[in-house]
Amino acid sequence: MFFRDRSEAGQKLADKLNHFRGLEPLILAVPRGGVIVAEPVCNYLGGELDLIITRKIGAPYQSELAIGAVSGDGLIMLNDQLVSRLNVDYEYINKRAGKEQKEIRRRMNDYRGNQLMPEVDGRLVILIDDGVATGYTLLAALRSLQKKQPAKLILAVPIGPADTFSILDHEVDELIFIDAPAHFAAVGQFYRDFSQVDDQEVKIILEKTGRKGG
Repeated sequence: MFFRDRSEAGQKLADKLNHFRGLEPLILAVPRGGVIVAEPVCNYLGGELDLIITRKIGAPYQSELAIGAVSGDGLIMLNDQLVSRLNVDYEYINKRAGKEQKEIRRRMNDYRGNQLMPEVDGRLVILIDDGVATGYTLLAALRSLQKKQPAKLILAVPIGPADTFSILDHEVDELIFIDAPAHFAAVGQFYRDFSQVDDQEVKIILEKTGRKGG
């Protein structure tokens, strides 16, 4: 066990991000759990807190098995080996990706209302989640952000497996994490309290940090 809860993980992550304090970063959190981690980071570093959402693409008849992920702007990242092994056709992938994009739009509207997304171009951007396992949803988020040409792109997550970190490290200017344990099964095993975060908690944090939804 590494963390009491997501807030403690965020406090520890903030310490590792100390060199960005005062630089007014754009902090993009992955809801729901990543928002809890991002709150103490934003309070410590300053800057702007907002959201980024990507959704996994589940395999046919095995929706919990991710064959890839899609971002809100339609960027699709696939596990090509798994797609080939399961013989998943691209008609299914495109249909599923479209459905997940609709869900992304619904959630963003629920959390943020009709406010415009913040500008990424030329800014210091820090992407935060409560942990990473396979990395496909974060990879989709990073690739989507890269297209918007941030000045510097940072990935900060408390915990994840070393092999996933080695993949994600190539996608960012800097990767910040607290630990990469050798025996990794799931993100939740490293939190004493990994209870589900509800939508209202996300909205409250966005309101406290100045991003008004509704």
